[in-house]
Amino acid sequence: MMRKWKLIGLASVLLLGLTACGAKEEVQPAGGSAGDASAAGAANATAAASPRTISYLGKAYTVPAKTDKLVITGALEAMEDALVLGVKPVGAITVGGKFHSLFASITDGTQGIGEKTQPNIETILKLKPDVILSSTKFPAETAEKLGKVGTTIPVSHISTDWEANLNLLAELTGKQERAKQVLQTYKNDVKTMREQIAPVFKDKKVLAVRIRTGSINLYPADVFFNPSLYEDLGAAVPEEIKQAKAQQIVSLEKFSEMNPDYLFVQFAEDENKDTPKALDDLQNNPIWKSINAVKNGRVYVNVVDPLAQGGTAYSKIRFLEAVKTSGIVPTK
Repeated sequence: MMRKWKLIGLASVLLLGLTACGAKEEVQPAGGSAGDASAAGAANATAAASPRTISYLGKAYTVPAKTDKLVITGALEAMEDALVLGVKPVGAITVGGKFHSLFASITDGTQGIGEKTQPNIETILKLKPDVILSSTKFPAETAEKLGKVGTTIPVSHISTDWEANLNLLAELTGKQERAKQVLQTYKNDVKTMREQIAPVFKDKKVLAVRIRTGSINLYPADVFFNPSLYEDLGAAVPEEIKQAKAQQIVSLEKFSEMNPDYLFVQFAEDENKDTPKALDDLQNNPIWKSINAVKNGRVYVNVVDPLAQGGTAYSKIRFLEAVKTSGIVPTK
């Protein structure tokens, strides 16, 4: 069952209204000779050019003082963070050979450097990046090749690392204040929403699934949109989710036994090229129709762009907006 979503408020404030501050004014020495000023300027320039060390998830990385040339490969999570912070990478992931429309605002003039799981090392090398943001999903061989090109930081795909991911990109690009504002606004809004939705979700089974290659996929509690549902909004974690160790395919028959009361479904055509009618087939299947969420009109399809990873600031902001405008919480 499809519902149309009208996104308001939060997304506009965070994703469109946050603009970069103006350039810093150059401060002239208050006194001293021209030689002193020249020496001070040279010292400042040297300091500005010195590499710096940043910490991310317990590891230290040495990066240039200024990260002007950033490449994002493998980590769509980092692409979503770039979207929130308004960061334009010099090289980035393509989807089906082109930049997805979701990232249109940050990929103007950006060079495609390969698909999510197939980075083009030669192209990345030619870009001479200051820092490469890769993915923790990459095999050791790929990570080693990228490390030879330049400083490479593997971005976590675990949803509970979403704040660390956003702050990493903010520190690399000087967007700390913007990240701070995004995080605080989200936390304030989710607190309000949790209070409203807690009575609705009480004693109900709430699930988020993704249809991939025609199959229903479940995820652990700390992956996908699950942290938004269970940690942020306070829904109880179903036993089946507690037992999931990774992405897990479940048959329709088994899923019907789980019998969720509220169901969020993500379906992307790019992930179902051989089974483009998979969602339609499910919705027309008598077993699917027997599920409580389906019978009671509580199935929500693609509440955010189906490419969204779920565990990022962008995904969480959009998901919260969708829940807020979905009618799940009765209006007073």
